[in-house]
Amino acid sequence: MDHSLAAQIWPQLIWPLIRITFFISIGLVIANCIESLNWTERLATLARPLIKIGRLSPITGASFSIAFFSGVSANSMLAEAFDGEKITKTELILANLFNSLPRFFLHLPTVFFLTAPLIKGAAVIYVGLTFTAAILQTILVVLLGRAVLPKNEETVIVSTEKKARPGFQEVLQKSLLRLKKRMKKLLKFMVPVYILFFLFNRYGLFTQLKEMIAANAWFLSWLNPQSLGIVILHITTEFSAGLAAASVLLAENSLTYREVVLALLVGNILAAPIRALRHQLPYYTGIYSPSLALQLVGISQFTRALCVIAVALCYYFLTS
Repeated sequence: MDHSLAAQIWPQLIWPLIRITFFISIGLVIANCIESLNWTERLATLARPLIKIGRLSPITGASFSIAFFSGVSANSMLAEAFDGEKITKTELILANLFNSLPRFFLHLPTVFFLTAPLIKGAAVIYVGLTFTAAILQTILVVLLGRAVLPKNEETVIVSTEKKARPGFQEVLQKSLLRLKKRMKKLLKFMVPVYILFFLFNRYGLFTQLKEMIAANAWFLSWLNPQSLGIVILHITTEFSAGLAAASVLLAENSLTYREVVLALLVGNILAAPIRALRHQLPYYTGIYSPSLALQLVGISQFTRALCVIAVALCYYFLTS
């Protein structure tokens, strides 16, 4: 075996698989406990106005609330509800899109404190615009839910009926039993997908894909030529590399805040689908079936890109 490949197997394949499996398992247990303790309606009250307008179920509302703390637990709750036919596929897709706002807040501190020291005032504009895109997506989901989902009294009136609350030991045993049933399916799909994507990454497929996008970026001719470097670094390496380049160009007064923000937004739009395919899809296949995971990731990335493009266009024309 190639020694470099052997050296990568533990840190880049086995350990990440163990870590993801552990967190998915914890997420499933938490989701099952919340359901068994009849907490879904209480958690749904946090998002009740949006849930009511969008005709979404309390399960979607509970998932939205939990997503502020754990995306895995939120997705696990939706998967359990879908498998149990408590929500339709249409609502599952809308719920996954609905949770984009909590996901944004989960990553907000990291993004802001990474961008602020490097690009200063442009960080406030960039984070504000990406936040606006997340709000826009939430509004679209609520409007779509209103248009396509049937009216459900459960979304309007939260039940006040007292239900017998099972003991902690009973809840935990039930949750572990359901987890055991799901683990076989979880590992059956997630492990092969993760191995496949590890090999894709190892043999440069994602690098080639990124380089192809960067090399054929003729549609970015409207950008300042110097800002193209930020976009290319954003796509081909990491977000921090694009920020570092932007920091240097700002310090030299080669670019304005506006040009830096537009370059980062374009890099965000182009790089996000590749990173989702590389990181999000393998973990989704541990929660949903492979075909459903692919649909959810694809629809999520498409919708997110449309919202960021809409916000970027508004910013471009309003500041031109």
